[in-house]
Amino acid sequence: MNAVEIEQAVSELAEQTFAAAEFPFAFLRSFGAKDTTIKRLRSGESNKSDLGGVLQTSNIHIKVTEPGDVPTAFEALKASPATKRFKARFVLATDGVELYAEDLTSDEAPVICAFTDFPNHFGAFLALAGISTVKQVRESTFDIRATSRLNRLYVELLKDNPDWGTAARRPDMNHFMARLIFCFFAEDTDIFNGKRLFTATVEQFTERDGTNTHAVIGAIFTAMNTPTQHHGAPDGRHRKAAGLRPWADAFPYVNGGLFSGSTDVPRFSRIARSYLINIGSLDWTRINPDIFGSMIQAVADDEERGALGMHYTSVPNILKVLNPLFLDDLREKLDEAADNARKLLNLRNRMARIRVFDPACGSGNFLVIAYKEMRGIEAAINARRGEQGRKSDIPLTNFRGIELRHFPAEIARLALIIAEYQADVVFRGQKEALAAFLPLDQENWIVQGNALRLDWVSVCPPTGTGVKHRADDLFETPLEQAQIDFENEGGETYICGNPPYVGDKKQTEEQKVDIEALFSGLTTRWRSFDYVCGFLQKALEYGITNDRWSAAFVTTNSVTQGVQVSQFWPLTSQLAEIRFAYTSFKWANLASKNAGVICVILGLGPLGSSFRKVLYTGETQRLVDAITPYLTAGPTVLVQERSTPMSDLTEMMLGNFAKDGGHLIIGQTQLRALDDISAEFLRPIYGAQEFIKGVQRSCFWVSDNQVARAQQSPELRSRFGQVAKFRKESVKAATAAWAAKPHRFVEIRSPDYSTAILVPRVSSEVREYLPTGLLPPRAIVTEAFALYDAPLWNMALIASRLHLTWIATVCGKMKTDFRYSNTLGWNTFPIPPLTERNKADLTRCAEDILLAREAHFPATIADLYDPETMPADLRAAHERNDEVLERIYIGRRFRNDTERLEKLFELYTKMVANDAAKPKAKGKKARADG
Repeated sequence: MNAVEIEQAVSELAEQTFAAAEFPFAFLRSFGAKDTTIKRLRSGESNKSDLGGVLQTSNIHIKVTEPGDVPTAFEALKASPATKRFKARFVLATDGVELYAEDLTSDEAPVICAFTDFPNHFGAFLALAGISTVKQVRESTFDIRATSRLNRLYVELLKDNPDWGTAARRPDMNHFMARLIFCFFAEDTDIFNGKRLFTATVEQFTERDGTNTHAVIGAIFTAMNTPTQHHGAPDGRHRKAAGLRPWADAFPYVNGGLFSGSTDVPRFSRIARSYLINIGSLDWTRINPDIFGSMIQAVADDEERGALGMHYTSVPNILKVLNPLFLDDLREKLDEAADNARKLLNLRNRMARIRVFDPACGSGNFLVIAYKEMRGIEAAINARRGEQGRKSDIPLTNFRGIELRHFPAEIARLALIIAEYQADVVFRGQKEALAAFLPLDQENWIVQGNALRLDWVSVCPPTGTGVKHRADDLFETPLEQAQIDFENEGGETYICGNPPYVGDKKQTEEQKVDIEALFSGLTTRWRSFDYVCGFLQKALEYGITNDRWSAAFVTTNSVTQGVQVSQFWPLTSQLAEIRFAYTSFKWANLASKNAGVICVILGLGPLGSSFRKVLYTGETQRLVDAITPYLTAGPTVLVQERSTPMSDLTEMMLGNFAKDGGHLIIGQTQLRALDDISAEFLRPIYGAQEFIKGVQRSCFWVSDNQVARAQQSPELRSRFGQVAKFRKESVKAATAAWAAKPHRFVEIRSPDYSTAILVPRVSSEVREYLPTGLLPPRAIVTEAFALYDAPLWNMALIASRLHLTWIATVCGKMKTDFRYSNTLGWNTFPIPPLTERNKADLTRCAEDILLAREAHFPATIADLYDPETMPADLRAAHERNDEVLERIYIGRRFRNDTERLEKLFELYTKMVANDAAKPKAKGKKARADG
């Protein structure tokens, strides 16, 4: 269940008649507990409570009490031995009138509220559903509740108005939802004349069956688009001409494009009307525009509604972009200014000219956070100058965005408007905020369009105030370019955001065209670029026109590892430098099942600046002289793929591929059914799963001169027939051609050999060493790499911390897991010349690792290399291996991975230079890893 679904279930539970015996199970079911879990708890099989309640291990201890006994039961739950023994994270006591609850792992205050109010605190319990409960999520409880209700209203309206869900009318539906959001916010913040004016009017003047609800709401919308006497309409004649009913005339003039155009409203059923009134009963003063926009966007987007409640770009993650980009500098200047009135004024004037530009703004999260943070700094300036309550000098229209989709672009502007009003209330007071708020300016500064095809300079010009034209209507004006003038002469421009990543294999045809248009004139390797590279390139091109720019984007970590580094980053070297970076982290959404994309943050700026360079890793930061595209400290070095090893290493080859539909490969349980002839051709087969997890599989390995003998087996004849059929049906001509030889693998790379060292293509990030080892005789390698008849000291290199660090840095990853590459990782691995003594020492280290593993037979590689349970003797063998190898490099152990990488890149640079000076020799080309 996602957060919105949970909120709905919890709210329904709170509205029902309280049933003491059933409540604990209903509560758990609201947070996604399965029927089998509830059944076992109900029967007592898994209920560990020692207080006559319900205790689910590692989750929650619940006690339903007699009336008035809640505080006593709450303390008993916390003191319960069972609570501690069975690691209950939460305790909850209720009598159906009041409710006490606490997260025992958190420093947060307990939840103490009326029973009917506990849905307002449901965010505190999201961990029960496996959903992250960081502070920002708990604080977004209102936004989730509001989104849940809006979603129910949205779905209900589409039932009765199916035409509003069509492509032609979807914009009308989206406009309607945006107008409703504004009305709910305005009626709770005194923007309208009177509390709950909108909801109360609908409730009072519409029929209970909903039949005239659309007409009443339409009249209200018309009123808010009709000027009053105070807004250029002498004697209020516009309103008289509009024939407004008295109850509609009570609404103020809003305009600003928000209510212009069609006031058509979908028809309401009785249920839809009740949903709308229920939404109006929420406290909309608590709306958080930082994240609300993305949630509302999910309501109105078919593709995103399935993940409703998971669209949450956390404020801390956004600040990872904005703080080092420019906010930290503003705060430092504020500290330096102290109480110096002139310096404070200069800083305020500087801030008024700053332009913040998000070319993939979605519903405005980055722009809203940037605006709110800047208003806070400005308020501090005003306070120090004795000018509290002063009108802000920071124009909302200095916060520019581009968004591909129509509705998010509209919501972004609405979120900024709400953020401005809320900031005015906090820093100037309610009276001043209201006086400045209405009517809304008839402006639109969020551009709808394809950011990779638009001219960013025309959207957010680095200097001057003028742009191309003014909008007449928030919703209907074409938004191909910037439409509202800047108020102040341009100062710095900060480009930021979280653009679409989209790897090269997942891009649409249109996205491929975008990338081709940007890069085809610069490189022939553009087809492998992630889509986010286009945004990086556009930012660099923008910088050509303006030397007072900086940019910071959240990107996938794939643009800072693997082949993309050597292909994309050379294009940037003459245009910009990396000023700051966050190494890989999970940009997680609300739901644990949606673990999030593995991202980095890249901060770029003009070359040769005095801007300090900072590398962020987790919670630590380090000042450095330069940052490489691999997000390491030091001068830029780009590792290029090689077809043969650069050092004195054995060639590493990719394994064999059957492309057989599974008919040449057989599991352990099937072996007993084989006839004697088919058994002659069995060979053990090893890929990553077989090697790491101990899965036992075999394959039929039949050479061309053995086909006649193999055909005597009914089992093999049948299997060959199935292989031929599978290959003939392949859409790939190269595979289909192999239908003529169904007895053999399509891709065979194994030479005749005595020993093989295997290296999986992908390995878990949690392992401290790359899994590698010797295979049994006659084994066939598939979906992995292998060194054939290689000296054992090669394995010592692969098993080292030094090699793991190199692979983690220069090779691509699958999420955060290590992705091995022979051409990019093994063939480029720099090692100093090894003496025979060095090789003998490393050979002994590899043997010790193998012997340590053997001592724990039948434990698998997965078992042995679990960092929590790794055997001490195996860890010691690896430590010895690392010490022997690292002493070869620098005469001692490296202090950390940073030092390891600095030495490896230094040695790589020297070896590449030496290699370039040598005459080219013909060599066997290695098979790439794809």
